Amino acid sequence: QVLLVESGGGSVQAGGSLRLSCAISGYTYSTYRMAWFRQAPGKEREGVAEVNYIGSTAYAASVKGRFTISLDNAKNTLYLQMNSLKPEDTAMYYCAAGRSGWSLPLVASGFDYWGQGTQVTVSS
Repeated sequence: QVLLVESGGGSVQAGGSLRLSCAISGYTYSTYRMAWFRQAPGKEREGVAEVNYIGSTAYAASVKGRFTISLDNAKNTLYLQMNSLKPEDTAMYYCAAGRSGWSLPLVASGFDYWGQGTQVTVSS
């Protein structure tokens, strides 16, 4: 079974940094795409950042230049480094994985497996 487990969330003041981690197990595909999504109460789920097996990345305009997605294959862990955090970054953050194939980046329907989420709260 595919299992994604997020960690690293917490509370931080505006301007601070956090690094989220997603531990991956049971994923046997040789090609893949992985991403971070977030969802705040009452809002739609939003794609934040994506990376695929080739190394191509995509970022939401709202986080470009502040967030960095990376994958450590040796540790089977996906990361999201978040710098210069803003109150509007407050949300539940989810790790997602899917089989590689063409689709628009940062779209939830392109991913097959999801973690339970980790909460990020940024205070002003």
